Amino acid sequence: MPRQWVPAALLALLAACGGGDSGNGANGAPGESAAPAEEAAVAEEALNIDPAILPEGVTVAMVEEGRDLFNGGGICFTCHTVEATGGPLAPDLTDDAWLNVDGEYSSIVELVKTGVSQPLEHPGAMLPRAGMPLTDAQVEAVAAYTYILSRL
Repeated sequence: MPRQWVPAALLALLAACGGGDSGNGANGAPGESAAPAEEAAVAEEALNIDPAILPEGVTVAMVEEGRDLFNGGGICFTCHTVEATGGPLAPDLTDDAWLNVDGEYSSIVELVKTGVSQPLEHPGAMLPRAGMPLTDAQVEAVAAYTYILSRL
């Protein structure tokens, strides 16, 4: 990355979840973490998804792609943590308490697309698509992973 882009990339990363230190060890580079062994262990863990609990149009492959994006280039882990259990800037995605949407797949897709400008309980606003250049298919994959987290 050219040197002049480093401040802009760091600013985009911080802005994606409201800025500040999320306390999870992210070092400021999208898709990288100060604890790569921990991140790799979470990413490699089998999800054991029953396809019957997936919403219409969602596949196990989408969920797996969503997990990769969540813990990599989608930078979701910087605010929600690698385990998706939340932190000071963003809520836990593994429980059944949904704060800004009803927890249904379509509403999660919409939330990721539009962001959360005024979160109900956390100080970190989420930019649309987490401030990243995610395609609609990538947003749908991240939403599929997020949907399944509270149902495993």
